[in-house]
Amino acid sequence: MSEEWWKEAVIYQIYPSSFKDTTNTGWGDLKGIISKVDYLKGLGVDIIWISPIYKSPQADMGYDIADYKLIDPCYGTNEDVDVLIAELKKRDMKLMMDLVVNHTSDQHDWFKSSISSPKSPKRDWYIWKPPKGHDASGNPLPPNNWSQILGDANSAWTYDKTSNEYYLSLFTPEQPDLNWENPDVRAAVHDVMRFWLDKGACGYRMDVINLISKDQRFPDADETIVNATSGDAAGNKGGSAKYHPGWKWYVNGPRMHEYLWELKKEVLEPHRAVTVGEMPGISDIDEIIRTVGQKDGELKMIFIFDVVDLDNVPGQGRMSLRDWEVRDLVKPIEKWQTVMIEQEGWNSVFIENHDNPRSVSRFCDDSDEWREKGAKLLALMQTTLSGTIFVYQGEEIGMRNMPKDWDVAEYKDIESINYWKKSLELHGNDTEALKKAREVLDTKARDHARTPMQWDASPYAGFCSENVKPWMRVMDDFKTVNTDVQTRFSSEDDLSVLQYWKRGLANRKEHADAFVYGEYQTIDNADNGSVFAYLRTGKESGQWLIVLNFSGKNVAWSTPEEVKVKGWMAGNYLKGKPDKPTKGVVTLRPWEGLLGMCSN
Repeated sequence: MSEEWWKEAVIYQIYPSSFKDTTNTGWGDLKGIISKVDYLKGLGVDIIWISPIYKSPQADMGYDIADYKLIDPCYGTNEDVDVLIAELKKRDMKLMMDLVVNHTSDQHDWFKSSISSPKSPKRDWYIWKPPKGHDASGNPLPPNNWSQILGDANSAWTYDKTSNEYYLSLFTPEQPDLNWENPDVRAAVHDVMRFWLDKGACGYRMDVINLISKDQRFPDADETIVNATSGDAAGNKGGSAKYHPGWKWYVNGPRMHEYLWELKKEVLEPHRAVTVGEMPGISDIDEIIRTVGQKDGELKMIFIFDVVDLDNVPGQGRMSLRDWEVRDLVKPIEKWQTVMIEQEGWNSVFIENHDNPRSVSRFCDDSDEWREKGAKLLALMQTTLSGTIFVYQGEEIGMRNMPKDWDVAEYKDIESINYWKKSLELHGNDTEALKKAREVLDTKARDHARTPMQWDASPYAGFCSENVKPWMRVMDDFKTVNTDVQTRFSSEDDLSVLQYWKRGLANRKEHADAFVYGEYQTIDNADNGSVFAYLRTGKESGQWLIVLNFSGKNVAWSTPEEVKVKGWMAGNYLKGKPDKPTKGVVTLRPWEGLLGMCSN
C-alpha cells in the first residue's frame, strides 16, 4: 500500500454558521474561521473542510447553492477565502471545499432559466417529466412514488403549474436535481471545480456524489414506508405510505462511474486533488473498491455510513431508531478495516459530522459523570483505526446532544421540521407515539451537531457577541465544556478531552505505520459483548492492542494468551500509563479504554 500525505492528514470539518461569528450577526463567518486557524494547527489539523459557504437562500443550510463561484455575504467574500488559504499555507495547512452538484438551489440562474420555459436552452439541465396521470379530483400525479429524502411524507417531484410538468427534487423542492445525462451540465461542474482548485483549494468533499446518475426509466420504488413513526421493530403500524425511498434507482446509478472517471481525468488528476465522496446507501465491497481502489479508483476515499447508520430501522431511513449492541459497531469497522487493507482501497475514519448527532451521546453516556470518559474512549478508537481521520467541530471537546427538555421549537433543521410535522399529522392524539417520535428527534436529529461551537465561558460561549442572539441556541453546558477551559486544564494525573485528542492525534502520526497503514485484527470477544478489542501492527512501530469497554459497568476482560502485552501505554482514565495486569484478567471500568504495546 502506498503512503501518501493525505492518508496521514487530520481533516477537521467546520460547519461555518456555527463556528465563530465576528460580524455581530449571530451567524458564523470566514473571518471567524481565520481567527481560529492557530487553534486548529495546535490541535494537529492539516486540512480544514468547510461545509458550503457559497451564495445560497439557506433552505438547507447552504446545500442549496445559487452561485458556485460566489461566497454568500453572510459568510464574507471571495477575498476572505483567499486570505484563509494564505493563512493556512503559512502553517502548512490546506483548505478543502464542499462540492454540491447533485442539485442546485431553485434560485440558481441555471434553474431560473430551466423553469422559465419548456423551450429554454437549459430546460434539460434539470430532470423534467409530465404527470403520471391525474387523481379522481383531476389533480396531477407525480411521475413515480419516490419520497423526498429530507421529508419522506412528501414526493421527490415538484409540480410546475405553468408548464404542467414536474422536476425532480430529491431533497427539498428548493433543491432541483441536475441532469447529469447532459454533457453541458458536466462541463459546467468541471468549470466550477477548476475555479476553486485554481484558487488554492486542495480538493473537495463531494456531497451525495453517488446520486448523480438516475435510472432513466424512473420506475416506482418498493413500498417500504408505513404510515407510522412508531410500532413494532419493523415499524409495522398502519398501511403503506404514499411515497417511498427510491434509493434502488439512483444510488450508484448506471452511469455514476463513467461520470466520476470523467471528473478524475478532466479535473481531479491534473490538480492532484484530495477527494472524499459522500456515498450514502451503499456498502457493496466491489462497488466501493471500484470507487476508491488505489489503482483505478475515481476518488481518494469515501464516507461509508455503516457505523453511523447502525441504529436505523432497516428500510425506515435515518429518522428511525432501534437498539444496538457493540457487535453492531464492531462488524462494520472490522469489515472495512480489513477490506481496504487487503484490496488496497482507502478508508475515511469518522463518527460525527453535520448530518449526525454527537457521538458521545449516541455511542456512550453523555451524563456529567461519564461524558469525558466516553469522549476519550471514542477518541482512542478513532485515532488508532486505519484511514484518513475526520474530526468534526466540537467533537474534540466532547460536545453532546441538545438537552431533552428543550422545546421542539429549538430544532431548526428542515429534516427535523418535516419529521415532527409528519409525526403530529399521524399521531396528534397519540401521546405514546409522539413520545417515541420525540425520542427519535432527541437522538438522531442533525440539529445536535449544529449548536454553536463552545469557545469559552463568556455569554454565548464566545461564539458571538453578547449583544446579538446566535442563530441557534447555545448548549447549557458551555461554561464547563469549552476550548478555553480544556486548553488551560492542568492536572498531574489527568487530561481534558481536548488535550487527550491532541495527544492521540500526535501519537497517530508518530506511529503512522501501525495506526494509519498497519495490519488490523479484531480480538474475539465472544465472552464479553461490551468490549471492542483489536490489534494494529506496523513495520516499524510493532504491535499495539486497543481495548474499549462500551458499557457503563465494570467488566472483567481476559487478555488472549497469544497476545503478549509488554505494557499499557495510555488509557482514558489517567494521564500516565495505566497500572493494569499485562496478562490474564484485566478489569475495565465504565467506558474505559486502554492502549497497550505488545511483543510481536
